[in-house]
Formats: sequence, structure tokens, C-alpha cells
Amino acid sequence: MNTPTLSFVIPCLNESATIRSVIDDCRWGGQALGEPYEIVVADNGSVDGSREIAAASGVRVIPVSRKGYGAALIAGIEAAEGTYVLMGDADSTYDFRQAPAFVAKLREGHDLVMGNRFKGSISPGAMPFLHRYLGNPVLSALGRLFFGITVGDFHCGLRAFNRESINSLNLHCLGMEYASEMVIKASLMDLATAEIPTNLRANPPGRTPHLNTWRDGWRHLKFMLSYAPKYSLLPIALLLVFVGLLLSFFYLSRVIPFTGPNTLVFSVSCIIASVGIVSDYLFTREMIYSQYSQRKSRKSFLVDKLLGLNHGTDRLFALSGISFLFFLASFIALSIFAMQGLLSLPAAGIAGLIACSAILISITIYMTATKITSYRSLHFVKSNKQGCS
Repeated sequence: MNTPTLSFVIPCLNESATIRSVIDDCRWGGQALGEPYEIVVADNGSVDGSREIAAASGVRVIPVSRKGYGAALIAGIEAAEGTYVLMGDADSTYDFRQAPAFVAKLREGHDLVMGNRFKGSISPGAMPFLHRYLGNPVLSALGRLFFGITVGDFHCGLRAFNRESINSLNLHCLGMEYASEMVIKASLMDLATAEIPTNLRANPPGRTPHLNTWRDGWRHLKFMLSYAPKYSLLPIALLLVFVGLLLSFFYLSRVIPFTGPNTLVFSVSCIIASVGIVSDYLFTREMIYSQYSQRKSRKSFLVDKLLGLNHGTDRLFALSGISFLFFLASFIALSIFAMQGLLSLPAAGIAGLIACSAILISITIYMTATKITSYRSLHFVKSNKQGCS
């Protein structure tokens, strides 16, 4: 048997009413392509006869015991043999007869070709109001902001890709956020991506969609934030720095009611919290970019150059030492104020704030440097695949 050019991969869970028509659509698309193809149904534990219907239709059925949309697709893609894969749901909402158009785009040199339902057509009732006007537009806009993703329909389930390219992304999310993981990691790896208009049909009467609006929307958003530390962590750190400096200014200016020691306590707490968050930002981006360094922007390289991370972590250790010297100087000044009985002066309070901030900043930077150093020595060890949570 010839190696198939295209593998249709269909995740399936209790779709007995539609699986046969979906397989027929795949055959129509495969015959229109005019090249060898295969149809793989990744059954995720159907109990309504879907698996038997698919098997009777003469396609390959892959039983998948691990639950989840992503789990089914991972197993189906792993079993696929085609150079290209076209994936889509088993509920008959997507048109697999567009296979030749997807393959043509892939042959132009693209690694991932997304369907765009908003450039095609959406049948009445095919997409809930919240999904069409809130969830999908917002998440797609965040994808463009966070990762520079150019596709307009971030969550279209009908998409085709070069199997070898997508396998290189080490996709492992087991739930609906698998769809986001594929697009985000493709962007981080600078895979060539395109889109074509596609049509979305309404669900068959009586079918209950597997997608849970709020739960799955949150899982998509959470996954996006986990790969965008610049947006999920730095704004909070900047806000805390601003609040800390503002409180210190109010204290020095004797603005009532910010004249007591609690003002300094809150100020130093905000500053230290911000430094801790920046530490997590640096470590998170280190883990991401160690795998997907091609996607580093000019600003990312500037961060590495400023901190010396492009040559190691010595500069971070030096910054830790400098912060410690600030602590010593401030502590000596605070001790002088104490010996002179002047601890009630605002300047003494600021000396205490600087001493407290500097020692904790020194410790935080030191811990950041040691974490990055340890990770860089170990990151080549790949952990076992686990689902996203």
C-alpha cells in the first residue's frame, strides 16, 4: 500500500448520528485530492455505537482510553501515516470536502493551515452568541497580542498541517486547550501558518456540544497566559513597584494619613513582591525560550543582553552582590540614626525601607540566578508527557 499523502484524523466521542456522514465527507475530499489518503477515527470511549459504525465503514479506528479532546487527537495523529493531516470534529459541523484546498496551501510551504469560519460562513445556530461575539474574538485578539499570531480564527477545529512539523512541537494538552497549544507553539517555533475560509454547519438536532463555554474558555486563557509571562506577570510587577514608590513619596512628603510606619511596611512589601514576580518572569521565559528560541523578539534579546543571560548568570550574581552592598550601607545609616536616637525621622524610615528592600532583593536575585543556572544544566532532560492543568 502506498504511503498516504493525507490522513484525516477525527476525534470521536458518542457521535453515532453523524460519524458516517463525516466519513463520507472525508472520502469525498480524499477522492477530490486524487492522491492516497486514509481516515483515522480516534475514539475516546464512545458507548453509543460510534466506534462500531466507523469500523463498519472501513476506516481505521484507534481506541483512546485517556479522556479528552487533546488526548484523542494526540493518539490519532500518532497513529496517522500521511505526510499531511487534516483534523476536524466528528459532529458534521466542518466540511472535510475542502481537503484539496488545505493540501494546496500546505504544498505552498506552510506548516499549519487554519480554517477561518468568520471569512467563510456560519450557519444560523452553529456558533453560540457568547462564542461568536465574545469568547473567540477575545481569545483570538489575545493570541495576536501575546504571540503575534496572524490567523483570525484562533479556535477553528478544522485545520491541516505537516505531520512532521507539528510532531516537533511536543504537544501534550489533553483537553480542549490542545487547539490553542498547537497554534501558540507553532508561532513560538516560527512555523509558516496560513488560513483559508471555511464553513461551519449547525449541530444536528438534539446533539449536546462537548465544549463547556466557561470551563474550556478558562483553560484556553490559562494556557495562553502560561506561555506569555510578559503579559501575565510583568504588568502586576510594574503596578506593585508604582504603588510602593508612591507610598514612599507620600511618607517623605508627610501626606496624611501616610506618615506612620505602616506606610513603609506596605511600600517595602509591594517592592519585594514585584521583584519576586519579575524573578518568576525571568525563570518562566527561560524555560519557554530554551525550547522555542526562534521566536525571541528584539526586546527579548535586549533583556538577555541587559541581564547578561546571553553569556550566563554571572551578571545576576553581581547584581545580587550590589544589592547586598546597598543593604550594608543602609543598615549602617540606620544604626547611626539609632545611636543618635533619631529613628523617628522620615530619613531613618527610608533608610530602613532601603535596607529591608535591598537584602530581600539581593536574596531574590541570587535565587533567580541559581534557578536559571540549575535549569540550564538540566533542561535537556525531557519529562514524561503530562496533560495540561
